[in-house]
Amino acid sequence: MSNEAPTISDDPMYRLLREGAIEEFNSRRAAGETCNLRGCDFRNVDLRKLEADGLDLRDAYFRQADLRGLDLSKANLEGASINAAKISGAYFPPELTAEELMLSLTHGTRMRYRKG
Repeated sequence: MSNEAPTISDDPMYRLLREGAIEEFNSRRAAGETCNLRGCDFRNVDLRKLEADGLDLRDAYFRQADLRGLDLSKANLEGASINAAKISGAYFPPELTAEELMLSLTHGTRMRYRKG
């Protein structure tokens, strides 16, 4: 886990997400375009409809982001923070306990994966 502050990246795929172009992001990713979203700042970003399978979102910052209905179960969220995010109907990786999710949601802690 990183102790660095979340970043506003110059990655063009990240910029699509920040600008709300979720469908374009999904299309370009499905066509094979890569992205680096690790440690990125998604504060207040509406990410509904994001196809998150396989995304590396470690150390990302989702304060007050809209994650409703997302399937994040196959994304890497280790070290990410979801403080005050909208998470209704979202699926999270099984490595994250309900306690980890609640601590992050209410206090902004960075989520730690439980070890087998």
